[in-house]
Amino acid sequence: MPSHLARWTGLAGSTLIALSAFLGGAFPSGPLRSTPVSIWQGPNGPLILAAWAVGTGLLAYAWWALRDGVPSTRWALVTVGLWLLPLLVAPPFGSRDVYAYACQGASFAAGISPYEHGVSALPCPWLDTVSVIWRDTPAPYGPLFVLVAGAVVEVTGSLTASIVLFRALSLVGVALTAWALPVLARRAGVPAGRAVWLALGCPLVATHLIGGPHNDVLMLAALVGGLAVVASHPGRRGLLLVGGLLLGVAVAIKVTAVVVVPFAALAATAGPFRIRTLIRDGGWVVGGAVATVVGVTVVGGLDFGWIGGLSQGGAAIAWTSPPTAIGQSINYLAVPFGGHIDALPATRAIAVVVLAVLLVWLWWRSRTRDPLFYAGLALAVTVALSPVVHPWYWTWPLFVLAATARRTGWFVVVALVASFLILPDGTGLPRYTKTVGAPLMTLLVIVVVVRLVRSARAARQPVAAD
Repeated sequence: MPSHLARWTGLAGSTLIALSAFLGGAFPSGPLRSTPVSIWQGPNGPLILAAWAVGTGLLAYAWWALRDGVPSTRWALVTVGLWLLPLLVAPPFGSRDVYAYACQGASFAAGISPYEHGVSALPCPWLDTVSVIWRDTPAPYGPLFVLVAGAVVEVTGSLTASIVLFRALSLVGVALTAWALPVLARRAGVPAGRAVWLALGCPLVATHLIGGPHNDVLMLAALVGGLAVVASHPGRRGLLLVGGLLLGVAVAIKVTAVVVVPFAALAATAGPFRIRTLIRDGGWVVGGAVATVVGVTVVGGLDFGWIGGLSQGGAAIAWTSPPTAIGQSINYLAVPFGGHIDALPATRAIAVVVLAVLLVWLWWRSRTRDPLFYAGLALAVTVALSPVVHPWYWTWPLFVLAATARRTGWFVVVALVASFLILPDGTGLPRYTKTVGAPLMTLLVIVVVVRLVRSARAARQPVAAD
């Protein structure tokens, strides 16, 4: 597809998505739980679903068509900006999380720790807008974002103004990431224009990071910025400290970013891998990250109770998480034999152990390779082995791999599929396709594992001499 046609095709797509949001987005007074059938039968139902499906399809097609390269970095940035314009004025869509942000901010502003109590404890003045599942659940976000949410509510004083400011912050996150991505890409030897296009042009950015809006983009801006600073100045302690501070900001927003810190420490070393140089250079990165998280926690008066809130994210059950899908499949297989079991705790626990092993293995392997690329892989396995995987989680590895990976096909396909899983009002299609989706995801896991094992065996076999 010619670049100019891709630009306007994507703009048409984002305009249709905005239309679907105006007609059936995640409004404060809207239903907290709906189904695809109830949306279809409701006011403007066919138009809402058609605008969403066609709009997402056009946006995804335009992004996919230029995945191998764009005319220039500037062209990519201008195009992404055009695509986001219609969505900036649309109501929240794709998720109701922004209402939870506002209520958690209201709780903190009123002197109640959102890590000790759910938002129903205030009670939040906008409690009815929050999904029922999250009303009595402690906040799963880092202390910095709780401080930000509290400041947003105190400054605005209203739900509508708070949503506008949260979206403005998301836009700032996109802008900061647009600055950092080319720096990181050039350090990794990847075309800057391609990196910007794959990361920011992805439909997940438009529909969830801006449309939601979600705080993940703030975490990603700090994470990519920290990696860019560290990668550009190995061995320079002052700048490595700055990079560590930025990574600490990312962790203090969403703790998932912590998996990147050990890889950033490797990227900070000047010269070949040595334990001494790792401690000398990487220590500044780790120290900066730890100092930021501890400092924000203490200043915010939250102590370290926020760590306990991190375990609350597993309340949702969807086959988009491979460990959850495997557990669901085991449950389904047991039913014909008279068994009524719940395999989810076991499969999720096994996934945590596997994740820990994989992260250590990836870090050790990256010491003689590119730690920036392996940081992206670490984020990918972190998402894949999480108990809950929302579509926008795939932006975490996407942003890093877009700037560090030579081969992009596999994670681009994952992001593409994930873009179609949530309806405008936040209804998740996986919830209504679990009996089909869980077995298919389980089958996909088996296929991937078998292929990886075969590839590993083939790589170990000696090459026969002629």
